[in-house]
Amino acid sequence: MIPVKVKEVVLDPVQNPLLLLVDMEDSMVLPIGIGFWEAQAIVLKLQGHVTPRPMTHDLIKLFCERLDVTVEKVLVTDIRESTFYAEIYLNTPEGDLLLDARPSDAVALALTVGCPIFIGKKLVPYTVSIKELVTEEGSEPAGFGEPEDSGPMVH
Repeated sequence: MIPVKVKEVVLDPVQNPLLLLVDMEDSMVLPIGIGFWEAQAIVLKLQGHVTPRPMTHDLIKLFCERLDVTVEKVLVTDIRESTFYAEIYLNTPEGDLLLDARPSDAVALALTVGCPIFIGKKLVPYTVSIKELVTEEGSEPAGFGEPEDSGPMVH
């Protein structure tokens, strides 16, 4: 397992959201295509926004707290047929549980509860180096344009 953190959410050249997970040395990035609503939830967490009503990940956190369950970690485990897979590791009074999840949901939950995020070593071939991702100017992800009105996803 490789510990990672959320670098940011950006838009690819055709305006689809990409979640960028970066290793702790900021040397490699795993880009994961995610849905708009999931991207918005992650961006809101990254920016520290508190919504007037609980979002799904806030609700899951409340369930966990009420049931004495701890989210230990999330792990992006695999990619099959261009689809990434993740797992959420829970510690409950009855024992440990493992839940299958979409990476975007697992990451949003990890940001909500403050648990570590990992990627499996088998995903290393799907990573790119930071040098490949950043343009010569060193400021924008290569090939990623910012639309005129992209709302909270602008990085």
